[in-house]
Amino acid sequence: PPPPPPPPPHSWHAANSAAQRRLDKARGRNAPLTEVRSAERELLDYPRTADEAARVWTELRAANLARAQPPEPHAEPFPGKTREESDIRRNNFLSLVFCLMFGTAALPHILMRSYTTPSVHETRVSVFWTLFFILLIYLTMPALAVLAKYDIYTALVGTNFDSLPTWVSYWANVDKTNPLISIVDVNRDGIVQLAEIAIDGDVLTLATPEIGGLPYVISGLVAAGGLAAALSTADGLLLAISNALSHDIYFKIVDPGASTQKRVTISKLLLLAVAFIAAYVASQKPADILSLVGAAFSLAGSTMFPALVAGVFWKRANFAGAIAGMATGFLVCIYYMLHTNPMLGGSLDAVWFHIAPISAGVFGVPAGALALVVVSLVTRAPPRASGGLVAHIRAPE
Repeated sequence: PPPPPPPPPHSWHAANSAAQRRLDKARGRNAPLTEVRSAERELLDYPRTADEAARVWTELRAANLARAQPPEPHAEPFPGKTREESDIRRNNFLSLVFCLMFGTAALPHILMRSYTTPSVHETRVSVFWTLFFILLIYLTMPALAVLAKYDIYTALVGTNFDSLPTWVSYWANVDKTNPLISIVDVNRDGIVQLAEIAIDGDVLTLATPEIGGLPYVISGLVAAGGLAAALSTADGLLLAISNALSHDIYFKIVDPGASTQKRVTISKLLLLAVAFIAAYVASQKPADILSLVGAAFSLAGSTMFPALVAGVFWKRANFAGAIAGMATGFLVCIYYMLHTNPMLGGSLDAVWFHIAPISAGVFGVPAGALALVVVSLVTRAPPRASGGLVAHIRAPE
């Protein structure tokens, strides 16, 4: 049967008026401050227009229907209702892995870490250990998810509501407006069902130590490690962006005769400007962290990976080919994201081969590599000095 229509406008007016009356009554009888604040928060959180109320209602209905579905079989790789759906999920997983791999190899703030080693041999040793620990992290995260799910399914589902573990109430009280963990007895049988549990994905990593029975101090250490990793990544990105703007654009194009002191000053000013712009964009919350990271890795891989690889391993690559490859990869990646991401005005009906917008780099990297090869072959070969530099980079004396 067709889904029921969203609530009509008159019901939105009635509920909005009821929320306002509750607030007026609480103020009129000098209710406790907590009750007044709760009524104010309820009124502020209420949708401003009937169209917004209909949108919220539709989203909540879709979320509740999704929660009511049977759980997916966890032991089956890429589960789907049909063979085609399973293949689509598998292809999207492989595409995301592709973008993360090539994006990691092309991110400038990661390449800058290689400059801290004194010799080529130690650089290669450093890269080996870096890849080793990255492998450990990528293997640990799925294992952590499996262990957390197993503990919740076996120790939480099926228990009585009057004997919930203490970590549930602790994390539920962290944010009263948008609870990180919510367990509601929908069918009022006093037993926790799987569909009655709602856990915010962002807090699962922090709550996992307590879910497994470890003290809350471990959660603090995990939070400190996450904050340290975020700050380390942020400062590396800021330095890479400001140095690129100050050296490659300002010094190379705008003012080639600038002194070292002036270039350092320009770099610091650009660092502040980029930091403020990034803080403003982050404050708008344009998407979830996974989508933003996937987009960054796709753009980095599509734009810089072909030029970096060709610059080291192919002596025929030249300046025109590198510029063409970077521009083509960037434009293809941006076009696919804008054309298919609903948050950017696109439509999921326009996807190519059912690949999600987060994995746009799977098209941008080959397009950039193809453009680099074609333009390099049809334009003048680089001078002999460039070939000698490539040979020195590949096998330094």
